[in-house]
Amino acid sequence: MDHRDIIASLTAEQRDRLTERSDRAGLAHLSLHWGLIVAFGALIAIEAPYWWALMLPQGILIVFLFTLLHEAVHKTPFRSDWLNTMAARVSGFLLLLGADWFRYFHFAHHRYTQDPDNDPELAEPKPETLRQYIVHVSGLPVYWSEIRGLAANALGRGRAAYIPTKGEARVRREAMAMIALYALLLAGSIWFRSAVLLWVWIVPALIGQPFLRLYLLAEHGRCPFVANMLENTRTTATNRAVRFLAWNMPYHAEHHSYPAVPFHRLPEFHAIVQAHLKETERGYARFNAKYIASLNQPA
Repeated sequence: MDHRDIIASLTAEQRDRLTERSDRAGLAHLSLHWGLIVAFGALIAIEAPYWWALMLPQGILIVFLFTLLHEAVHKTPFRSDWLNTMAARVSGFLLLLGADWFRYFHFAHHRYTQDPDNDPELAEPKPETLRQYIVHVSGLPVYWSEIRGLAANALGRGRAAYIPTKGEARVRREAMAMIALYALLLAGSIWFRSAVLLWVWIVPALIGQPFLRLYLLAEHGRCPFVANMLENTRTTATNRAVRFLAWNMPYHAEHHSYPAVPFHRLPEFHAIVQAHLKETERGYARFNAKYIASLNQPA
């Protein structure tokens, strides 16, 4: 049984319940996630006792906004579309990712999941040696790629196959607006001789990025190149804190099987498909330990 069979087997009542979006559930989750970022940021900014120790959790909270961006481009975290748009744009801005660009990229990933010829996520191969793994997990190539991509989009050179012709101008305007706002923030920081953004946002994001890389690698890493979403995507069992940070995206095979299911309904959908999942793991540390063990040894 593949993911299409699962969806076809659902009753109309089940589909309605599973795909029901909620501003209440979304705002409750958003308030806590963004609230923690603001609280930690304020403590870092005023240099509260041991403020430097808060930079790691602050960074993890910021980089895991990627999972909110990911959900928001699907327009599922909230019932109100304007909330989805706002969450996507703010999260994308903090991560150097344009929401419009990412929507095109991500929808192509969903359409061609694990298709080596068409899935844009496979354009950058997964690490196959320990050196490649360390570089990948550092997150530095990701930031360099995002900076180059943002510049290319602003210059009208980011004409990837997954961006439709009608979307090119929109992606370009978005990139130009983001660069202008970054420049304004930089100019303001220089004018006021303030390093607040450096310590509240930039440095935390740099040190938090490896945790996101370790998490994301488990979504499709070492999964087979097949069309069945219950087989080409991995669901990882984890604790509540990680599920909160990732907006329930550890239920990733479930998300790929039925993208219209909002984050707060994924545990319910998991109960329906659990017996049919082909790729699962008990924790991210366990997955990465296995991944490292599978790497090619240096010549």
